[in-house]
Formats: sequence, structure tokens, C-alpha cells
Amino acid sequence: MILVKRRYNIIALLVSILLFVQLSSTSVYAEPSPEETREILQKSLSIVEIDHEIERITQRQNELDQQQLTLTSQLQEQKEQIHIQQERAGSVVRSYYTGERDSLLMTVLGARSFKDLFILYDYYQIIIGRDQAVLDKFQERYRSMQQTSTRIAQTAQELDELKSNLQNQRERVITLQKEVDGQVAASGNADAIQKLMNELTIYWENIGIYEVKRYFKALASAMQNLPDFIQNQNGGISTTGTTYTIRIGQNELNQFLREQNPIFNDFAFQFEEDRITASGKRDQLELSIEGHYTVENEPQNSIRFHVDKLLFNQLELPDTTRRMLEKEFDLGFYPQKILSFVKATEVSTSEGVLEVKLAISF
Repeated sequence: MILVKRRYNIIALLVSILLFVQLSSTSVYAEPSPEETREILQKSLSIVEIDHEIERITQRQNELDQQQLTLTSQLQEQKEQIHIQQERAGSVVRSYYTGERDSLLMTVLGARSFKDLFILYDYYQIIIGRDQAVLDKFQERYRSMQQTSTRIAQTAQELDELKSNLQNQRERVITLQKEVDGQVAASGNADAIQKLMNELTIYWENIGIYEVKRYFKALASAMQNLPDFIQNQNGGISTTGTTYTIRIGQNELNQFLREQNPIFNDFAFQFEEDRITASGKRDQLELSIEGHYTVENEPQNSIRFHVDKLLFNQLELPDTTRRMLEKEFDLGFYPQKILSFVKATEVSTSEGVLEVKLAISF
């Protein structure tokens, strides 16, 4: 069944390529140019991906709605419990304020024998211990109620942001769809272009996205071993006073990646001025990634990779796909796995070299 499915998808791809060639080479008036055809396909692919983002947002929104209901119920229960604890704590505080515990202490001190003294003192300790337990319980309930209230506020804020994002994505889809419909209608070959878009969608959803994720997964896995690679490199780490510098050459990085996974035999990184590109081609898939590194301190000090541009078979994928992949796959690395007493303070790229500045972390 899987073999049949893959064969169908490959056939779909071949049909798409043939259609693309036909559309590109036909000289009939009013038919779209190769660039116009590529633009239509890119927009149709963006519509597919933004639709998936809308699905992800909707699912997260449903999860947060349920979470908010649960938290609100918990808060109400905690308020009832804290009311009970408040009464008890108030009673304890009043007893100290009115001197009731002082008279109890005087009774202990007025014992007529050591035996009576020890017995009364034990009673006194029990009462004081219970008082402290009541006060601690009140504080615990109060802290718990505050934490729940904070989580409800955070959930409400995230829900508001999600609703705004959802509305924006829906508007994007509507705009793109209108543009695509207009371009297809004006193309002079609407049926062929529509078929081309359908075949592209089938190929992307059945093979394309999984192949792209396969590369990202392999990269994320390789980055886990990058600290060991840097430590074993001669001259990989240098020091000047209290400042450490990590230098990684693009050739060394590419060799490292190919040792980690043969998928990178046809895939290479290139370091340029303030920019990193990675591209490769295998079978019918061509992938190109453009991005940059930044120093991040939350949730921990790291060198984080950001995807600025992502091309699949020369079609640019939307920002929603880039963010999804960044979230799902960690392409950064953590300098403290190399030297535990330092933290990254600066990262830069120049022709052929990635450089990270580290400072001693106190």
C-alpha cells in the first residue's frame, strides 16, 4: 500500500513537471510566463500551509479554552478553601493578639513540679505546632490561589493573541485565494494550472513536508553532538583573558554533518556576512534554507537558529511554516555543554566562518 502511494505521488510529481514545462514553453498569447506560473504555485502552496496553521491555532485555542475552564473551577474551589483557612488563621492570630497564648505559657511556667512542667510544656508545643500548621496551610492556599489567578491571566492573554493571529491568517488566505483565482482566470489555461496546483498540493502533503521535516530532524539531531565536535577540533576554541572564542569553518561543519548522517551528502552550509544558507538537492526534492543565529538567554543561554527564508523546489514557503519548523526542531546549540563556566555573548558569521564569543559566567 505504501509503495503504491509513493508511486502515485511520484507520478503526480512527474505530471506536475510536465504541465509546468508545457505552460512554460507554450507561446500562445495570454498564457502565463514561467515566472507567473511559479508565482501562482507559490501562492497556492502558501494557502495550503496557512490553512494548516489555522488548524494548529484552532486546536491550541480549543486546548486553552478547556484549560481556562479547568483553572476557573480550581480557582473557585481554592477560594472556598481559603475562606475556611482564613477563619482558622484569624482565630489563631486573635488568640495571640488577646494574650490567650501568653496565659497558656504562664500556666506552663507556673507548674509545681518538673513532671507537671514537662506535661504542660508538651501540651503547649502541640498547641503552638497546630497554630503554625494552620497559618502555613493558609499561606499555602493563598499562594496556590495567586498562582492559579496568574495562569488564568496568562491563558486569557494567549487566547487573545491566538484569536488575533487566527483572524490575520484567515484574512491572508482570503487575499491569497482572490489573487490566485484572478491569476488563474486570466491565464488563458485555467484547467491546466488548476491541475498543476492540485498535483503540487498532493505531492507537498504526501511527500514534500515529510522530506523537509526529515532534513530538519537530521539537523537537530546532529546539533546535539556539535559540542563534542568543537571540543575535539584543534584551534576550535581560543582564549584571550576571560574571553573565549569558538570558530567553526563551513567546510568543517559540512564534513561533521556528513559524518552524522548521509542525508547531508548532497546538502551543504555556507557562511556569509551576517547570513547562513543551507541547500541541497536529492531525487525530485530541492531544499534551500536561509537564516541567522542569535544569542538567547531564555530559557537558557544558547545560540538559536532562525529561519528567514525556506524554499521547496524553488517555491518559497510562508512564515507560518518556518515558525512551525523552528518550534518543532531545535537547530541551535548550547555553549555550556562545551565549557560549563561560560555563556555566549555574541555570534556572527563572515565568509566561511561562524564565530561565537563567550564570557565567564559567575
